[in-house]
Amino acid sequence: MAEDSPKRRKANFNEAETEVLIEQVLKHEQLLFAAGPGRASPGQKRKVWELIRHKVNPVAACPRDVEDLKKRWRDLKRRDRSKLCRLSQGCGPPGPAAALGLLLAPEEMPPAAPPA
Repeated sequence: MAEDSPKRRKANFNEAETEVLIEQVLKHEQLLFAAGPGRASPGQKRKVWELIRHKVNPVAACPRDVEDLKKRWRDLKRRDRSKLCRLSQGCGPPGPAAALGLLLAPEEMPPAAPPA
């Protein structure tokens, strides 16, 4: 391996990149993540992720590939689920989970507390 060019990691996603990624994934959520007989083929999903990549790269700090975007999306979902878990256990700040703008599907939201 050449010692002249050590592998450098890419820059962190900036706020604009993250916003565009979230907007585009949510826009195409049905195609990307639907289950059952009406789901998209792997080729269709690949085309959608390429479209998202073309939308994110103009605002990106460095060129992103599809795998970078998929990993960032998974990380966002995981982080928000852990926030929700902390909130539902009473470990987080008070207030409804929806106020945090969590990236959760409606079926993933905790049941609302009954009025006191």
